[in-house]
Amino acid sequence: MLKRYLLLFTVILIVNNCYAQDTLEIKRKISGDVTEVFKVLARDVNTRQGLFKALYKNKIPVASGMYENDKKIGLWKFTDPKGTIIQTYDYSTGRLFYEAPEDTTSHLRYFVDKTLNPGDKVTKPVKIGGIYYGYLPYLTLFTLPKEYREIDRDAITAVVELLVSPGGRLAVFKVTLTAYPYTQPFKTVNMNIKLPDPADVIFIPAKLNGEPIACRILIRCVVNNRWHLDYE
Repeated sequence: MLKRYLLLFTVILIVNNCYAQDTLEIKRKISGDVTEVFKVLARDVNTRQGLFKALYKNKIPVASGMYENDKKIGLWKFTDPKGTIIQTYDYSTGRLFYEAPEDTTSHLRYFVDKTLNPGDKVTKPVKIGGIYYGYLPYLTLFTLPKEYREIDRDAITAVVELLVSPGGRLAVFKVTLTAYPYTQPFKTVNMNIKLPDPADVIFIPAKLNGEPIACRILIRCVVNNRWHLDYE
């Protein structure tokens, strides 16, 4: 019996060592505060494999889960920068287990282009990844045009606008820029909605009385020192 256990233990060690040698760890900074840490196959660096974490200030895992052959699998957890869970989603079953309620401190605002009547029940659109990590791609994809970089970036306010269709698809993606002390925007940039990650055009749509409805999402942002956007 002892020989069997020793043999099994040896096999496990060999498998683990082979697995470790077959993957490489990658660290990629995606915003001023968030760094992604994950592994890729040594034979194909475009294929993610194993544990994935997105760390806020190298400490708080605002996103964590597993990859298998470059596909997200199993239960993923998403938190805010304080580490509070705001969403859990099972990629293997396509099931949203938990979405935290938002309050007035949220940096997202939602608008439906329809007059609401007393008693109407409206649910917001949901982005898999949560209201922090899930919306980071829209902020990092924007780069302040060079002709506006002479403006004090601390004076610039940016508003990201996303229109989500009743079918749960991204229909409009634009960024409007205003510089203090002026109240009128000086530039609106219409972004390409053919995003690098196809998952970023897909949402769970908003609903009005149980029926899908179009909804606009507004996110107030600031310009960071890399000329991208961060949450205000």
